[in-house]
Amino acid sequence: MPDSEQRLIADARRGSREARGELFALHWRDAWRTARAVCGDDQRAQDIAQEALVQAVTKLGRFDGRRPFGAWLRRIVVNQAIDTTRRDRRLIGLDAASDLAAEGFADWEPGLASAVRALPADRRALVALRYGLDLTPPEIAEAMGLQVGTVHSRLARALAELRQRLEVTDVR
Repeated sequence: MPDSEQRLIADARRGSREARGELFALHWRDAWRTARAVCGDDQRAQDIAQEALVQAVTKLGRFDGRRPFGAWLRRIVVNQAIDTTRRDRRLIGLDAASDLAAEGFADWEPGLASAVRALPADRRALVALRYGLDLTPPEIAEAMGLQVGTVHSRLARALAELRQRLEVTDVR
């Protein structure tokens, strides 16, 4: 972690609004990109990233300074995005939530995007972080609070589920 970021964190812990604002600005783009990869919607990603950044900045006392701040924040963002997506699915129904997520996977082949949107939120997050943000399994493990082996096995299951969903069964 750069010395300037360590100073910002130390100042923010002491209550500096300027330092909190700088941390917010420094990490906003990555937080938004992570949230968008998980939830698939620009506006929801903006809300999720903002909530996660506020949560991170107000809970700096829990941050272990020996680890990168960005990785700690990414974990908060992923958890917030998964929780929000699950809550939205319960409140508005699966079909409407899938429609909301459509934009996030618009660059992907339509059949694949549809199959990814149909995955449960935690599996969709793994696929989005790995193939949408191009994070490595160790980075995903840190972001989701999992062991690297668990990331590999859950990602393998998610990919198997995607293969099954995309399998052509009737060719004429």
